[in-house]
Amino acid sequence: MAEEMSAAMSHQDYYRNNESYARFLNAQDKAFFGKYIRYLSRSQPGGKILDAGCGTGQVVAALDAMGFETYGIEVSEPNIHIAQSVSCRCSLYDGRSIPFDECFFDAVGSFNVLEHVVEPEAYLRELVRVLKPGGTLVLSSPNFLRVFGWRDYHWHMRGIGRKLRNARTLLHRWRSARQPDTVMDFERMDPVISEDFQPDDDAIVVTNLIDINRHLEYLGCRVTHAHCTDREVPALIEWGLNITPLKYLIFNAFVRAERLQVTKGASNSL
Repeated sequence: MAEEMSAAMSHQDYYRNNESYARFLNAQDKAFFGKYIRYLSRSQPGGKILDAGCGTGQVVAALDAMGFETYGIEVSEPNIHIAQSVSCRCSLYDGRSIPFDECFFDAVGSFNVLEHVVEPEAYLRELVRVLKPGGTLVLSSPNFLRVFGWRDYHWHMRGIGRKLRNARTLLHRWRSARQPDTVMDFERMDPVISEDFQPDDDAIVVTNLIDINRHLEYLGCRVTHAHCTDREVPALIEWGLNITPLKYLIFNAFVRAERLQVTKGASNSL
């Protein structure tokens, strides 16, 4: 039976020993991560790559097979138990401080994790911190501010009233993003927790392309790709979906960025 998470249970506690979550992730086909893997593999051949929120290790295994030195971190003990059978470079972490030195990785990725993080602004700062200048950052999350869509699987996307509210919120955040030296925190939302894990019902952050782009720019990154498509689709379709501002109103948020330099924003609180 679904119910709101109690105050006694932190969001991280929900994942820490969740066997249902591990079974769900382990059942996903590697093709699900195809575009994410392709963008991460464009980094320096043989370089160090971090998959933050590595789940049960499918991405780590794929990148290792390509010749990269791939690391994974994850807050879920059942996930890491499976992932460590794939690679000894997968480890449990506290969900806050990434246990690597600054500028350690040639590429850093996080696939459908940001929407579940208690402190998303600090999480992005940590991802940028461990990335080398010139390195690649790849992020994927749902667009919870969808205005147009079908098969809207999450309550924050469904219904005419909600879509109108999403449109107003996007306009407000777009205007704010145009102001120099300012950045808005991500909007939060209440999770719905089910006995059997259901994707994104447990999300607590209203992720979207505008906010992700703005935070990465503030942290000293240059966004090179901002897509509404997070899966492999025919090139012409991907081009058509992402060539206009419509991409901010539909589907998902898939971003590739480059860290330009070590900045104050990347090492201090927003």
